[in-house]
Amino acid sequence: MSEPTILTPPTDKLHGRKAILELHDYLEGPKSRGSELMFILKVCGQFIRGFRKLHFVGPCVTVFGSARFQPGHEYYKMAEAVGFEIGQTGFTIMTGGGPGIMEAANKGAFESGGYSVGCNIRLPQEQDPNPYMHEWVTLDYFFVRKFLLLKYSYAFVVLPGGWGTMDELFETLTLVQTGMIHHFPVVLMGKSYYQPLVTFLDQMLKEGTISEKELKLVAFTDDPLEAMHHLEKYISDFYTIKKRPLRYWLLGERHPKIRKPVTLDKTTKSSGENPVIGSD
Repeated sequence: MSEPTILTPPTDKLHGRKAILELHDYLEGPKSRGSELMFILKVCGQFIRGFRKLHFVGPCVTVFGSARFQPGHEYYKMAEAVGFEIGQTGFTIMTGGGPGIMEAANKGAFESGGYSVGCNIRLPQEQDPNPYMHEWVTLDYFFVRKFLLLKYSYAFVVLPGGWGTMDELFETLTLVQTGMIHHFPVVLMGKSYYQPLVTFLDQMLKEGTISEKELKLVAFTDDPLEAMHHLEKYISDFYTIKKRPLRYWLLGERHPKIRKPVTLDKTTKSSGENPVIGSD
């Protein structure tokens, strides 16, 4: 039997497209053993950099939404307001680190005196970190970014967005449905925008592909205070006090620019046990 043919993608002469292919060609089938090894090492390096950068940022609430909404848009203002409310609770706000909804949420937390962080992604466009973050890490791979956004978060607030926003939303709900994570509330903000999605979720419930218990984790609102009430309900029910982890100066672990009043231990998040909250 002859060896199977290996296909290669067509060459695109556009510079921007070529840059993406060079960075993400790991998705284009088998590579040489050396290339696969270098890819693994690079991914490990990205995880380690993310762990070191975010280990001490405190418990996070992550806000998702489109990078395309400009200041002054109603959804930008909504994200800024919810970011402000989250910042005042003592939770760190985390976003994808870019413009639009991400910038607005970081800005709200930043101006409230809260701690504001992000996981930026390196792209030909929308790649510059917004100026309202105290800490951020820039990554090359979406799957590393998604892992970090979920690992350090205790809730998601999802404002209007596109493919990436829907990807984060449904992957998180899938992890809840399959028991990989527990007690993870999600708030959808922008009721008129998400009304067709709400109708679709009701149809899924009717057909039995999701359960009523899973759907109760999701709240729909335009009110930042109502959103925080939904998040705080789960936090007060499932978290307890714990001391902060120690920093080791030999490892270069410095104190953040803003000290947070609480921290959370997520070691039990996937086990079904109650995670814990901590304070200095």
